[in-house]
Amino acid sequence: MAAGTLSKEPFNLIVAGVGGQGNVLLSAFIGLALVREGFMVSVADTFGVSQRGGSVTSHIKISQETSYSSVTLRGKADVILGMEPVETLRALGEFGNPDVVAIVNPRPVHPSGGIPYPDLDEVKQAIRKLSAKAMFVNATEEALKMGDPIYTNIILLGALMGAEVLPVGRQALLPILQERFPQGIFEMNLKAFNKGIELIKGA
Repeated sequence: MAAGTLSKEPFNLIVAGVGGQGNVLLSAFIGLALVREGFMVSVADTFGVSQRGGSVTSHIKISQETSYSSVTLRGKADVILGMEPVETLRALGEFGNPDVVAIVNPRPVHPSGGIPYPDLDEVKQAIRKLSAKAMFVNATEEALKMGDPIYTNIILLGALMGAEVLPVGRQALLPILQERFPQGIFEMNLKAFNKGIELIKGA
């Protein structure tokens, strides 16, 4: 998508993950970047029964014309950023359609209580079936290589920007990262952000 223009009106982005993964902050970064570029943005987070460790879905509705209700209608997502595979599949089942793009961190978050996690290859196969274009980015794995899994979300943010599926890109996010992270911490987050952009090019 070309910077500054929307491919459709409104455009629906969903960030799907598990409570505690950082959906809300990640969505705030994206929403702020869009607002600063002149878009009207509505953001809403929906939580499952169990907030920490349960499903969290962040709905980001983007418009050039008006302010919409933020919650995405069934089958109307344009892009799903999946922080966790099963939660991505859950979001695809409810909000997906044949044209939806999915960018997914394939690292599972195992449920508590000894509940078995589905076979990961089968989950990934199901994601591919439900998405017009599914891209898997090993964000957690790369963050661990950098020394801390905390970089996972910034790698995913970089992947989202690098995929060019939104009307904003790298340059819109850089000032926000600089404001959020103080000197000394910003540099590693910038490295993570750039790693995400690099990874999505090969996904």
